[in-house]
Amino acid sequence: MRAQKRLAWVFALALLGMALRGVGCALSRPSTGETGSHTATFVPPTPLGGSGDVHPVASATPLVQVTGDFDGNATPIGSTPDAGADEYSPTPPPSGDLVRPEDLVYQGAFRLPGGGERPQTFAYGGNAMTFNPDGDPAGPDDGFPGSLFVTGHDRLPYGELPAGSQVAEISIPAPVVSEDLADLPQAAFLQGFQNVAAGFFTELEEMPRIGMEVLDTPATGPKIHLAWGQHLQPDPPVASHAWFDLNLSAPAMQGTWFIGNQSLYSVNGYMFEIPAAWADEHADGRYLGTGRFRDGGWSGMGPALFAYRPWIDEAGTPAASGTHLAETVLLLYASSEDTPDIERCLDGYQHADEWEGGAWIATHTGQAAVLFAGTKGTGAKYWYGYVNPAGPEHPCVAGEFVGQFTVCRLANGSPCPAEDLSECAGHNGYRGWWGSRFDAQLILYDPADLARVAAGTIASWEPQPYAWLDVDETLFLNPAGLEEDMLGTGVQRRYKIGAVAYDRSNGHLYVLELFADQARPVVHVWEVR
Repeated sequence: MRAQKRLAWVFALALLGMALRGVGCALSRPSTGETGSHTATFVPPTPLGGSGDVHPVASATPLVQVTGDFDGNATPIGSTPDAGADEYSPTPPPSGDLVRPEDLVYQGAFRLPGGGERPQTFAYGGNAMTFNPDGDPAGPDDGFPGSLFVTGHDRLPYGELPAGSQVAEISIPAPVVSEDLADLPQAAFLQGFQNVAAGFFTELEEMPRIGMEVLDTPATGPKIHLAWGQHLQPDPPVASHAWFDLNLSAPAMQGTWFIGNQSLYSVNGYMFEIPAAWADEHADGRYLGTGRFRDGGWSGMGPALFAYRPWIDEAGTPAASGTHLAETVLLLYASSEDTPDIERCLDGYQHADEWEGGAWIATHTGQAAVLFAGTKGTGAKYWYGYVNPAGPEHPCVAGEFVGQFTVCRLANGSPCPAEDLSECAGHNGYRGWWGSRFDAQLILYDPADLARVAAGTIASWEPQPYAWLDVDETLFLNPAGLEEDMLGTGVQRRYKIGAVAYDRSNGHLYVLELFADQARPVVHVWEVR
């Protein structure tokens, strides 16, 4: 029997004051099942080789009294000053009411409906997914109520498939734990594919990035909120957000809107509901969370998250098309567009990372977490270029870019040695960010940290995950062997998991595994207990 999940705990670090928070973001994560802490004079301990600031621990003997540090913080913080240019202020440990990795219990998986010609097929689809609590009211009483809205085959550029990325509604069968796809139940269509975005986002058909979220508020009633972008955003910029009705044959699309003046690379990849009480207290009643991660760090070097609200009054009147909606920044790391260094980033960050879905999850007893799902670069090196036929430990950089930017880095963020900076022979044509290893992961953030960002008491890049779950052992991992040049194989398999949906009432977390059932995704299910 395949192990349900592997845990990578960092609670030891958290309970010791989160010593690595915000300073050593290129550090490697603990290996599976490990916990770790380090006792040293400096934070982070210098043998780790992390990038970023290095501070004496609070117990170190002060060397000199200064009145301000290099980033403008007053000194001292506490009774004695730190040595060096940056005053150390211990970040509070995670709050006690947190979802822990063992609270996520794997329930199994199910298949999406098959058949159909593109674009009305789930093959090469699954870019976005959301849960509808009122869907499938006549369905069986099997403990998995509601329905899912899922996007089908993506739009394709240059007019090849302009009617792609259609949306369908499906039932949710009780999942089954099995290593054999044939054992899995199959969802049924409740509403067939409809081109709900016809006439919208017509400039965004090159590798679309899409998020959806069903949200029912007293002001608007039930709506499906939509985020839409593409791999290379156009210039001039195109608004990214909208909403439509749950009746897919009469979607009545409203929008489109910008999220403040944020980079479009940071806002249009995933969406989820923010609990109303939390949003009222910390985000000015903005109940929708939206964000995106774009490989190469263009969006910020880690997942991004903003709260927003697209209606303007208690009657649910949508904002005028083209409006730059007010937003609350909850999480935003430094962009590689703004710094050449790996700094102010997700701990363990690599340019080849992928974060494709998110959810604000909670247990039945009130523990909460903000979750992101994706395929994390975890190898010793990562590079812009190609897969090297000689093996995953050997980079194969795109030679034309050597000298233009740092095309290859070690896991700690430092540049690769000169011998790695050459384009190998015999590679395929799939150029992009690659790494020597990838793992499918769920990462958990403390909502209290995001509240501190919203309040302005910590910087948007300071929150770090308090726990990581490696879920590779639940996955099927492209058993048909499709598109292996694009996806990668073995430890270099990219694009493992994608969109996420969450049933808040029943604690069911739905995660798409891409290319699991031929070219169709499979839905994996966890229960948050």
